[in-house]
Amino acid sequence: MKRFWSENALSVVLTGLFLLFWAAQAMTGWQVHNQELEQARQHTLTWTQYLRSAHFWSATTENWESEFLQMAAFVILTIYLRQRGSAESNPFPDEQSAAQRRQDEQEAAQRGFWRRNSLSAAFVLLFTVVLTLHFFSSWGEYNLDQQAQGQAAVSVSGFLHQPEFWFESFQNWQSEFLAVVAIVVLSISLRQLGSSQSKSLLDPNEKTGSA
Repeated sequence: MKRFWSENALSVVLTGLFLLFWAAQAMTGWQVHNQELEQARQHTLTWTQYLRSAHFWSATTENWESEFLQMAAFVILTIYLRQRGSAESNPFPDEQSAAQRRQDEQEAAQRGFWRRNSLSAAFVLLFTVVLTLHFFSSWGEYNLDQQAQGQAAVSVSGFLHQPEFWFESFQNWQSEFLAVVAIVVLSISLRQLGSSQSKSLLDPNEKTGSA
């Protein structure tokens, strides 16, 4: 157990924090949704009913979607684009030795498409799946609101033309790219001792990459 913790502490702690805050979101979201239902003179939901509701899954997948978009974009864009001095950027060709570049090219040529692109492919797939879940959950929640107000439900294609889904997505997408550009730019001149996301304290600002 001690060895497992020492080798997996980062993922265990992050997973624990995810579950803690997801549970807190579910609890507070349940209370908020029931308040809305009471105001609309609708039947309130039990805890288990809420966990199966469109309200819960729309709010959840709305955030997951933007996270996977952020990671997919970051992984793919850092293949081709550079930022001089950033710990989050690959080094420029002039900062690598010719021998290292040849070794990288040889290793890439020996591996198949999946081995070369599995990380970006996984993030793109996760983003696509969660985007789909968000869309249908949001569509279900929108139609429930429509029916509560005595309005007709809308079709899938009709919901695509409503601003609701796109507002939910864009408000999260912009914040994710703000976070990414912040760490890319701030890691040029700022340091954090012991972090893999920071350059060494003695590295000059113009040094690119954290290795």
